[in-house]
Amino acid sequence: MITRTVSKNPRTTRGDLVNDLQRAGTKVTKPTISNTLRRQGLKSCSARRVPLLKPVHVQASLKFAREHLDDPDEDWENVIWSDETKIEFFGKNSTRRVWRTKNAELHPKNTIPTVKHGGGNIMLWGCFSAKGPGRLIRVKERMNGAMYREILSENLLPSARALKMKRGWVFQHDNDPKHTARATKEWLHKKHFKVLEWPSQSPDLNPIENLWRELKVRVAQRQPQNITALEEICMEEWAKIPATVCENLVKTYRKRLTSVIANKGYITKY
Repeated sequence: MITRTVSKNPRTTRGDLVNDLQRAGTKVTKPTISNTLRRQGLKSCSARRVPLLKPVHVQASLKFAREHLDDPDEDWENVIWSDETKIEFFGKNSTRRVWRTKNAELHPKNTIPTVKHGGGNIMLWGCFSAKGPGRLIRVKERMNGAMYREILSENLLPSARALKMKRGWVFQHDNDPKHTARATKEWLHKKHFKVLEWPSQSPDLNPIENLWRELKVRVAQRQPQNITALEEICMEEWAKIPATVCENLVKTYRKRLTSVIANKGYITKY
């Protein structure tokens, strides 16, 4: 009964199980419940926070992965990947624990859906390619379409030049409304930038997510004491990320697509 209950609902607490069993006429302690679940290969873990995915998002990710699975590696090497991220200064958001088996942390039952950029302390925009990190800037105000176009105007082409991108390079950004606004599309078209068609809510398809993780680990290790220091350390650590890290992220892109297909369009471990 214990195993069956947590398999159906991984967020069931030991207290819930004690009460359920008591109602069924069996008295069991919390340590006994933990030991029982551990023998079944289940342990209590913090639920992973992932974007809220609707069926249409899952199908779009799956379609993208299947359509691009056989693209040559050289195509991905000619992409500039971009995104925004927030860096927390006052600790992580609250956690929720779930019972799960090893390697099941990204199953939808074991995750907490998040809405992109809810709260946070400093917002960053950055880009990279297989050649290395591009520019990283702090977004100091609430970003709108005009500000986004200004960021691209001042940072995208200089990044492409610094990274020595080949002729015909492709720009990747997600489907945030600021990115897909008509004025932004017209600006990109006017500047003759090629844009990679991108499925909504698909951060697992974007290798820059791994680079953000790398940056956040590096920043956390330096323990910034205030917002000014947080920004400075972000810039310093971004510049220190080796080009080989970026190269490997792009080299393994086909494996990333394979993983998305294997997970039927859901968030992968990449």
